[in-house]
Amino acid sequence: MRCSIATEMENPPPYLKELESCELCEWRCGVNRLAGELGVCRMTIPLVASCQLHPAPPQSYTIFLAGCNFRCLGCQNNIIAHYPDQEYAVLEGFLDPQLIARESLMMIRSPMGRLIGADRIFFSGGEPTIHLPYVEEVVRRAREIDPQAKVNFDTNGFMTKESLRRVLSFATSITFDIKAYSDEVHRAVTGAPVEPVLRNAEIVAREARDRLWEFRILVIPGIVDEEEVSAICEFIASIDPSLPVCFLAFRPNFALDKYWGAPLPLMEKCVEIAAKCGLENIHWSGHPGIRRLIKEEDLAPYEQKASKIYSRKGAVRAGALAMMAGCVTHPRSCGSCFNKHACALKKYQPVRWT
Repeated sequence: MRCSIATEMENPPPYLKELESCELCEWRCGVNRLAGELGVCRMTIPLVASCQLHPAPPQSYTIFLAGCNFRCLGCQNNIIAHYPDQEYAVLEGFLDPQLIARESLMMIRSPMGRLIGADRIFFSGGEPTIHLPYVEEVVRRAREIDPQAKVNFDTNGFMTKESLRRVLSFATSITFDIKAYSDEVHRAVTGAPVEPVLRNAEIVAREARDRLWEFRILVIPGIVDEEEVSAICEFIASIDPSLPVCFLAFRPNFALDKYWGAPLPLMEKCVEIAAKCGLENIHWSGHPGIRRLIKEEDLAPYEQKASKIYSRKGAVRAGALAMMAGCVTHPRSCGSCFNKHACALKKYQPVRWT
């Protein structure tokens, strides 16, 4: 039987000790999460949101971990990622690593696991980097049972170099999101600077090419579209044109719930742009063309304000949408925001999920 516990521990296991001064990601908050102190991710102990067999490639038994070090406007897993600020969040809680390792392998080998072709444990979220010691312990326990157990690590890339080295020491495969190339757009969309992400993407591409499942680029019309996609593709192609890239069609979610989905012509254009940049292994995925609910005239006054802060087209639009959702610090920088522990954006309640 699973055992969920509270968000604090009286006697935390030794493998969580580094959470007493957490510097796993590039915010380097240094807070004592085991004592209930909160950094940008606002997480204390590692909490599992859910676990399930998942047919999306790579097919797996996926462990969704709560919390994230980004505050992305269009987060599709916002109830998980923005825990503890989302009122509808229902979590499994803290699960014993040995128990979850055993369950993962059992489910992968189950008839349903074999039917969908599941062959690995997949850590997602949220952002699993913020719970890295827990992930490592689950992997260690799984490989005590099966030394050949495969593991996928799904990341936004905003980890320290030290954390990345640790991930590369156990990951069989890595799925890596690149939200934007320009710092302005990346900050407006995620609340974080882009440099650590691009640095880590290059490390993975150059040093762990065989383990990169794919770079994933979320295409958001008017924000991350032709201009931004071209810059990301040029960056990737400059490292290795054969690197795998998947464009994901944005679906309206979270603070972009009233926005519109990436249309089919834009997705096809992104593939065309990637090919012109020299990329050889490209495709797109998702459900394009979801209609908008927001009117341009409603967005216009916010864009006028945002244009005084941001210069790039995509950043102006994303900044305006962030303002509409209650973000108060611009350019966005969640690590230094005075309101980071009372963030209206993290509490945003969307009117639709897609």
